[in-house]
Amino acid sequence: MDKVTVTNKAAQPSLVQRSLDSVWHPCTQMQHHESVPLIAVSRGRGAWLYDTDGKRYLDGISSWWVNLFGHANPRINAALKDQLDQLEHAMLAGFTHEPVVQLSEQLAARTGNVLGHCFYASDGASAVEIALKMSFHAWRNAGYADKQEFVCLKGSYHGETIGALAVTDVPLFRDAYGPLLRQAHVVASPDARGARDGESAEDVALRAAATLEKLLQQRSSHIAAIIIEPLVQCAAGMAMHDPAYLRELRALCDRYKVHLIFDEIAVGCGRTGTFFASEQAAAPGEPPVWPDFLCLSKGISGGYLPLSLVMTRDEIYRAFYDNDLARGFLHSHSYTGNPLACRAALATLAIFEEDDVINANRRRAQRITEALAPLAQHPQVRHFRQRGMIWAFDAVIDNKAMAATFSRRFFASAVEHELLLRPIGKTVYLMPPYILDDQEIDLLAIRTAAVFESVIGHG
Repeated sequence: MDKVTVTNKAAQPSLVQRSLDSVWHPCTQMQHHESVPLIAVSRGRGAWLYDTDGKRYLDGISSWWVNLFGHANPRINAALKDQLDQLEHAMLAGFTHEPVVQLSEQLAARTGNVLGHCFYASDGASAVEIALKMSFHAWRNAGYADKQEFVCLKGSYHGETIGALAVTDVPLFRDAYGPLLRQAHVVASPDARGARDGESAEDVALRAAATLEKLLQQRSSHIAAIIIEPLVQCAAGMAMHDPAYLRELRALCDRYKVHLIFDEIAVGCGRTGTFFASEQAAAPGEPPVWPDFLCLSKGISGGYLPLSLVMTRDEIYRAFYDNDLARGFLHSHSYTGNPLACRAALATLAIFEEDDVINANRRRAQRITEALAPLAQHPQVRHFRQRGMIWAFDAVIDNKAMAATFSRRFFASAVEHELLLRPIGKTVYLMPPYILDDQEIDLLAIRTAAVFESVIGHG
């Protein structure tokens, strides 16, 4: 007679314990999970995530800013299921396929074909690496081999690979790897929170642009490009600036022959109120302001699959077009232009068109801002701000020890209130998917205020 093995489920390690035993989680000091437990997610639906115990959490940060139209979105699901039966992947070197061509065409059309060529990768940092390498190599191919330096903003964040980290000015991410990095020029941020008495956000932007011009006057013959997140420096605590800065930047880059890179990885795809953040830079009656390179990732696939890309101008593309292999852009990723990821992106773009998302978001954003009004007036809230579908405010905490743990304590309390919110330092931000209904908006606003009151009362 065969032995019957009885499995004692209670004796089996939990999914959380198995993860702690085998998975190294990103952007995390793993020891903190001794006091802040991991959440084991089993499924998602709409704006909600559900854990293995059936508890739910309103995804107030779009799962690290990627999910635009809700979890398990039926239209994106259907597109992926259809694509699975056709082509899951093929190398993009020497081959092409319909999803990558369609996606490139549609994105280029959104820029009036000013940015007419797309180069694909998988993640945001890789897109930044591509833009930096392209800029350097394009100048070299054009006979300007001395243009090897880059400029970034104070507090900037562009990723954690070596090249991207070199143009990142966040000590927490950068300091440990300093010996590995090329030194970039760091110039003043146009962060509107830096306004002096009597200054407007535009005044701050123009003042920051003037400091950049001083650098360009001295080093433009050695500078390849400046890279910025247009309108919102996300990892800097959602530092928002006036669109005038982008206009000034474009004029300065043209004047001093320096490439302009817009990192729209987090701020693109409608997040700031227009599909591309750079669309807001044009003065009334003036033509659009476009960069030389535009990086996209995160929301471009609707939060479904890793996908990133760099859009660039035809003149950049032509700088590499030659019979000499060494003058080509010899950069690659195994999953470049993956058909499944591109098909998810095409489904995402279709939703933007079919649901008139940009206009719908304007109405939704007004409703969310109104719901957050009581929190904005809290005496321990400073610099309440909003741009498109991003809201942020800074907590006033005098106790340094309590300020240092504010983010973790806020996250833990939010989870207890059925919210997924993850502050950056003392900055609380909301970046929800574009599907919240009135009931979910009220829940998000009321419970965010309750969490803040609870955490600040102990700070």
